[in-house]
Amino acid sequence: MSNRKAALITGITGQDGAYLSQLLLEKGYRVHGVLARRSTDTLWRLRELGIDRDVELIDGDLTDMASLIRAMQKSQADEVYNLGAQSFVGSSWQQPVVTAQIDGVGVLNILEAVRLINPEARFYQASTSEMFGLIQADRQDEKTPFYPRSPYGVAKLMGHWATVNYRESHGMHASSGILFNHESPLRGIEFVTRKVTDGVARIKLGLSSKLHLGNVDAKRDWGFAGDYVEAMWMMLQQDQADDYVIATGVTTTVRDMCRIAFAHVGLNPEDHVVTDEKFMRPAEVDVLLGNPAKAERVLGWKPKTSLEELIVMMVDADLRRLKA
Repeated sequence: MSNRKAALITGITGQDGAYLSQLLLEKGYRVHGVLARRSTDTLWRLRELGIDRDVELIDGDLTDMASLIRAMQKSQADEVYNLGAQSFVGSSWQQPVVTAQIDGVGVLNILEAVRLINPEARFYQASTSEMFGLIQADRQDEKTPFYPRSPYGVAKLMGHWATVNYRESHGMHASSGILFNHESPLRGIEFVTRKVTDGVARIKLGLSSKLHLGNVDAKRDWGFAGDYVEAMWMMLQQDQADDYVIATGVTTTVRDMCRIAFAHVGLNPEDHVVTDEKFMRPAEVDVLLGNPAKAERVLGWKPKTSLEELIVMMVDADLRRLKA
């Protein structure tokens, strides 16, 4: 067997999975990914980063523990990153049970597979700022009480506490990253940042004239996914497992984010943005603003990419795609 470290990533074909794979490959890891055969062309992100042939994919699903046990055996993983999820908040009202099975019970399945096959492996759980929901503090940190406002946030909270429980009950090196919104050119089109950058690119190229959005006054703490996956890796290099808020510490409205995107291509958002009732959520999270002080202090992690740089990167990528 190779003496290179091995990593197993669930959700490897998602935005974070692709950037994390790239980072780990650069660090000399053997990278294995659990691939749930649910959707259509899932490998486009790995292809876009040019690493689709460098990772080994293993068929499996978070809802099927037997497949996760096989994935642990096959990968011989030293580090396990659980990034797999039904991650679109909007869909979680339409599919609350599926969301609970994947984002809640699925975490138990992978934790149990790790415990059974290699309890010494280090485990990372992708928690989310959506667990804070109806915020109980102006800036959210590791001690802020949770108050999820969507079936997604509720399910993720189960996964988060399951991770804490396995750390405390079984002595596993299991950490959670409570990540605030993080975006990139690899973001799915259903997420608001990418919906905006793709919409701006279409309008600029004359393929469309309007951009329909929901609550443009919602505020989010947006960072670059490429920066955030470094924090995941850093957590698993610590002597002690723990939970960390990963955020920029800056909050911006959807309206201001639109302004940045439209300004980059020389357009005025007021001429194109339409507020549409059908994109409003049953229970809105109005403001999310993270306090990443602990991650900075303990991990030495800081975001490198500003929101302006991120939005410009995303608009340019969408312009390139649409021209192609």
